[in-house]
Amino acid sequence: MTQHSRDTPQFYLTAPSPCPYLPGRHERKVFTHLVGDKAGDLNDLLTHGGFRRSQSIAYRPACDQCRACVSVRVVANEFRASRNFRKVLARNADIIGEQRNAVPTSEQYSVFRAYLDRRHRNGGMADMTVLDYAMMVEDSHVETRIIEYRKRNVDSGITGRGDELIAVALTDVLSDGLSMVYSFFEPSQEARSLGTFMILDHIARARRQGLPYVYLGYWIEGSKKMDYKGRFLPQQRLAPSGWLRVEATGEVPAEPQD
Repeated sequence: MTQHSRDTPQFYLTAPSPCPYLPGRHERKVFTHLVGDKAGDLNDLLTHGGFRRSQSIAYRPACDQCRACVSVRVVANEFRASRNFRKVLARNADIIGEQRNAVPTSEQYSVFRAYLDRRHRNGGMADMTVLDYAMMVEDSHVETRIIEYRKRNVDSGITGRGDELIAVALTDVLSDGLSMVYSFFEPSQEARSLGTFMILDHIARARRQGLPYVYLGYWIEGSKKMDYKGRFLPQQRLAPSGWLRVEATGEVPAEPQD
């Protein structure tokens, strides 16, 4: 195999399968492998073009006659928390987030397993074992981090590994932002709105790191599973003409943003 063939990505198309978001429809995906020295650069490029990463695979919907899945990224520096978002932050003032290398632990898997059993019992990830979870975390050829969210142990007054782990985010660090690959939380803490809290925390982290965007994956108009992503404004949504800015009052008919 020549150097050129190793560095040139090969793209493949999956067979149709039932869509997990829109009943009665089928999905197809185009995908490629993220391996080798150029994996990080390729992941950056493909993410800008609407791809997502899962382990060492980058994929994007390629459905026949359907363009419902829209890539979304939050404009971090211009984001201003609404009253409801400020309530979520206040509700979780006792939570400390710590960024770590992408190393799986049994403690993380315990939260992951509880999350799947409560919220995604019939989903495609429902049967994932501890080894499957380890592969999800470790099988990455790009810059990936784990952010652990722990409830501060108020009795000790000291934040540390003895604090209760209640949420986890698997996050890629891109040249222009943070990409939230997968996140999960302890279902008994559902009233905290931890999914929303983790996105707010990532927006704050992107600002501190001088990164302009937080990539949230796909948004589907009318899908209850995806509605929450549209609340983080201003944001940009990927259209055939490029990234279009969306304000609180709706989409602005402007030129695509860089």
